[in-house]
Amino acid sequence: MEQTKFVITEKDMPTAWYNVQADLPEPLPPILHPGTKEPTILPPPLFPAALNEQEFSTERWIEIPEEVQSILRLYRPTILHRAHRLEKALDTPAKIFYKYEGTSPAGSHKLNTAVAQAYYGKQAGAKRLVTETGAGQWGSALSMACSFLGLECKVYMVKVSYNQKPYRRILMETFGAQVLASPSTDTQVGRNILEKDPNSSGSLGIAISEAVEDAFGRDDSFYNLGSVLNHVLMHQTVIGLETKKQFEMAGECPDIIVGCVGGGSNFAGLILPYIPDKLGGKNVQIIAVEPTACPSITKGPLAWDYGDVAGMAPIARMYTVGHSFVPPPVHAGGLRYHGMAPVVSHLAKLKLIEARAEHQIAIFNSAVTFAKAEGIIPAPEPSHAIKVVIDEANKCKESGEKKTILLGLSGHGHFDLSAYEEYLAGNLQDYEFPTEKMQEALKELPQVEV
Repeated sequence: MEQTKFVITEKDMPTAWYNVQADLPEPLPPILHPGTKEPTILPPPLFPAALNEQEFSTERWIEIPEEVQSILRLYRPTILHRAHRLEKALDTPAKIFYKYEGTSPAGSHKLNTAVAQAYYGKQAGAKRLVTETGAGQWGSALSMACSFLGLECKVYMVKVSYNQKPYRRILMETFGAQVLASPSTDTQVGRNILEKDPNSSGSLGIAISEAVEDAFGRDDSFYNLGSVLNHVLMHQTVIGLETKKQFEMAGECPDIIVGCVGGGSNFAGLILPYIPDKLGGKNVQIIAVEPTACPSITKGPLAWDYGDVAGMAPIARMYTVGHSFVPPPVHAGGLRYHGMAPVVSHLAKLKLIEARAEHQIAIFNSAVTFAKAEGIIPAPEPSHAIKVVIDEANKCKESGEKKTILLGLSGHGHFDLSAYEEYLAGNLQDYEFPTEKMQEALKELPQVEV
């Protein structure tokens, strides 16, 4: 049997993050102030200066502080696996590898940036961090990071996920966080939404608005975001940098790289270190996979839009289904964000990556196939990518091509077993994308002249 695990040691861990802005053939569009609609920085009351610098930096490498590295060593480097059993189950000539981030204490990739953000917040004098979370993975990660660094943490959790995933809430509370179902009565934004719709299932856009309002109201607090922004995606490049070293060990290079996208952070963390290779002429196919229930890249326009429902967050150029759009309550809560990260959107516009959308029953079919072969129950979010990996492996079976496929397995599904219960009982349903609701939401896009 060929090698199944490719393990590098702590001395091989990245000591600097890779910043793709240094290598983009066209610079990113600016972000705009939500009031003036003029180019701006991230709001200083919400973000520490160090993160603002990283957000707009064009330096190729940004050093990872030693205190951050010391915490990352609790679980990094993570393992690159060769999926021999899945290959055999599919009877494919393709070679399938997966980079597994589910071994972090939070169970996903999110801790990679949570630790960094908590560190910079503490360095800037914060006593308390405020955030939102969809499926709970980001909230879990920031709760842990705050616990590690001695900070308070408050999390607004999208109500549908708060109800679907109670153990995520308990995990956050175990690390000392205060967790509220969003929309909540703690903010004016939440109270306004509940007045219009007392049964609102919530959305990431709503939860972001609540967290931003909360952080704005306290001098001792910073707001933290688990995806979308440039510095967040950059912190995740430890994934791809490790992966490149591990592929060197394996004597392989990926022909196809597949990851799931909601806001874009785990996908970007895996693929951004490969962008210079692609720009240099290397023929690697990079596929972003989103849910059909919230298909920002595959169905939405590339437009200027707010990052939140209330229009308090900066305006970014991104693929969007509209900031007021509330996606159906699919179990992939981490992929229910209305817009795509500006970096990922820019790469899609430049045709350096492609996008696909998948239904939730099909992704659970693929998740179970993967679990039975590899022994890992994946979270619903990366199961979207697993579906496409299996599709590509089956294409290789039909054509006889021996392609090498890399999967970003961003987290485990141990807190998502209620979703698997619904799937196994035959109770899941696919949601048709409500185009008319998106069209209504798109009417509310900000009018921008840039």
